[in-house]
Amino acid sequence: MPQDPTERRVVVTGPPRRSRRSFGYYRPRTEIDEQTTLGHTYVRSLMRIQLRTGLTVFAVLVLLIGPLPLVFAATPDTRRLEWAVLGFGLYPPMVLLARWYVRRAERNERDFVRLVEDR
Repeated sequence: MPQDPTERRVVVTGPPRRSRRSFGYYRPRTEIDEQTTLGHTYVRSLMRIQLRTGLTVFAVLVLLIGPLPLVFAATPDTRRLEWAVLGFGLYPPMVLLARWYVRRAERNERDFVRLVEDR
């Protein structure tokens, strides 16, 4: 008994007619995923700006805390002043500096994602 022509399946093998990736289409995310030189440059620029932010925070901390032993050595016998400066004088600037660092790092990452996703 012959099969009905509508029930017969046809398998077509061969190269696809269109490629998925056109040559005029540019995606930085693909460059990063494939670890090309351009993708490496993108990631390196993000790491460099994050390092610069961290070094800025470190420099401010060194300038803020570094001279304190000299100040304490110059003032004779003032334990209460030392504890007041360490406990109340340094805490608010350090909290503000930490908040600035977190906001700056998040902004750097957000700018990087915007750079990668928008093109």
